[in-house]
Amino acid sequence: MDWSQHPIPAMRLETRFGDRVVPAFCDRPATIWAMISQAAERNPDGEALICGDRRMNWRDVASQSARIAAGFQRLGLQPGDRIAVLLGNRTEFVLTMFAAAHAGLVTVLLSTRQQKPEIAYVLTDSGAKLLIHEATLADRLPDARDVPDLKHRMSVDDGSTSQFAALLDHAASATPAEVGEEDTAMILYTSGTTGKPKGAMLAHCNIIHSSMVFVSCLQLTAADRSIAAVPLGHVTGVVANIMTMVRCAGTLIVMPEFKAAEYLKLAARERVTYTVMVPAMYNLCLLQPDFDSTDLSSWRIGGFGGAPMPIATIERLAAKIPGLRLANCYGATETTSPSTMMPGELTAQHIDSVGLPCPGAQIIVVDPDGHELPRGEVGEIWIHGGSVIKGYWNNPKATVESFTAGFWHSGDLGSIDEANFVRVFDRQKDMINRGGLKIYSAEVESVLSGHPDVLESAIIAKPCPVLGERVHAVVVTRGEASVADLRAWCAERLSDYKVPETIDVTTEPLPRNANGKVLKRQLREAWAAAQ
Repeated sequence: MDWSQHPIPAMRLETRFGDRVVPAFCDRPATIWAMISQAAERNPDGEALICGDRRMNWRDVASQSARIAAGFQRLGLQPGDRIAVLLGNRTEFVLTMFAAAHAGLVTVLLSTRQQKPEIAYVLTDSGAKLLIHEATLADRLPDARDVPDLKHRMSVDDGSTSQFAALLDHAASATPAEVGEEDTAMILYTSGTTGKPKGAMLAHCNIIHSSMVFVSCLQLTAADRSIAAVPLGHVTGVVANIMTMVRCAGTLIVMPEFKAAEYLKLAARERVTYTVMVPAMYNLCLLQPDFDSTDLSSWRIGGFGGAPMPIATIERLAAKIPGLRLANCYGATETTSPSTMMPGELTAQHIDSVGLPCPGAQIIVVDPDGHELPRGEVGEIWIHGGSVIKGYWNNPKATVESFTAGFWHSGDLGSIDEANFVRVFDRQKDMINRGGLKIYSAEVESVLSGHPDVLESAIIAKPCPVLGERVHAVVVTRGEASVADLRAWCAERLSDYKVPETIDVTTEPLPRNANGKVLKRQLREAWAAAQ
């Protein structure tokens, strides 16, 4: 099975980043700004950007972005300079990304959940010269002496005091800066499990490739309307939402923050067709009392990733919105978002798979010695292709450790079957070894998610002097399920050694990072502290 049923543009092999050879789309924009210009030419009067009461068409978005780019140049910023973006989901975030592309600047994306030491580290490591930040986050900004490279700070708020608004006072830059498609367009810092975060360098060609994959595999057009409900400052928001809508010249509807009740109202009012969210967001929508009465008939593609989608959720969505096709997308910051995607028509038959390799992606499974494993065997997933980044900013050691001949080592354990469907079982560090028996947390979590009272769960290892590790579950319920109920549910569906021996039941949501992934290290630390 491949993507031959979908109209994928022609590809050819090309050299990339010196010594890599990757399949690349033959007909493609050379830069992000070229892709934005094409959208404005193809659909000038089409709605491009909606946020609250503000609505902009593609012509206005392109012209305002060019004016902001001129404002950046007036500050003395040169192509290749880094500008840091500490903004929530708002119009200014999108315009900043587009203006930076016009001016040839590199955007460094910060999360609004980061605290002062993390922000200071990223600003220092990236050498950012300008920081554009939410005015409400001013107290989190590091002192000037701690970030000597940072020459300018600019606040954004919803009132007349926004310093950002002054950037629009300039005449538009006539010609965009010259950049190469292998030049870095964005740096996104990945949350390292140990040590300092690493700055993944996303080149123009990586971002263009990924946005073309989304558009071609999901068959998106200028008529599509996408809600950005995940944080724009992370790879899913910036690539799957913003850049994908640029590629198809569709409409991006920005939600300042996800609230299920508001999401449903917005989706119905704006006739949304496409979205990418984590499974927990779909579950929260289904729990809304007015879900059944909300008209979501225009919604045709529901991308998801970051965690498996519970079968019960898929079945409920299919019953309520028969026209909605769910598409699992698996990837990472280092792969500029998608590496695999599940064709929507196959989701139900392959519920345990994250999909097929995206066009141009080569995925292999290797053993600890770096040898490729046969189909069906479990090992570390390595990924190669046009979306894979060249490496980490200012960190050659981490680049050497994480890449081999252009293959990125994902750290995920998985397998590939004879039909090319990829399965992801666990992070290497999260797999539980109980007396030599390997337990993949995703399998146990999937079983728990089928329980009618369970909202979400996380499986972690707890140390054991006899067996090495034992299975512990943290389960978020609606308040009705007991520990005995949950253990009995698992015992009917899992091998005895996989059944959680201890369970914490809570109604508090699980801790997640800004990408929506559960912070298992935090859960392990909380469990240890409680002993």
